Amino acid sequence: MNIEVFSLCDAATADHGKLNMLGAFDTVMVEKVPATHSQCAVALRMRFESVEEGEHKVGVSFIDVNGKNIMPAVGGPVMVKHPEGRRSVSINLILSIHNLKFERPGEYSIELAIDGRHEASLPLFVHETAKRA
Repeated sequence: MNIEVFSLCDAATADHGKLNMLGAFDTVMVEKVPATHSQCAVALRMRFESVEEGEHKVGVSFIDVNGKNIMPAVGGPVMVKHPEGRRSVSINLILSIHNLKFERPGEYSIELAIDGRHEASLPLFVHETAKRA
């Protein structure tokens, strides 16, 4: 299995095997904390070889600097089936996130696990905007 795309973005869609992403980012600017980011999405494209056919469990967690989840982990099972004659197949997965809450500024992490094994991480930086005098 190979992770071809793993990104935090404003929105994403998947249609006929195509993964469409809008506004990939790694930084959220907030006026003050705690703050809520109203909507975003995790876009994921994975490639599986023919020997990996079957069900796989995908999980995504948002973690703070202390290693605590800032929201419940999201994800679930994906079924990998290979069309005849193809040695690999791609699977697109979009996880829509609403009202993501940040208690403090700093660095967060988005963790990807497949079948219970850590596969990738993305940093997410939360910065407070400069206060005006």
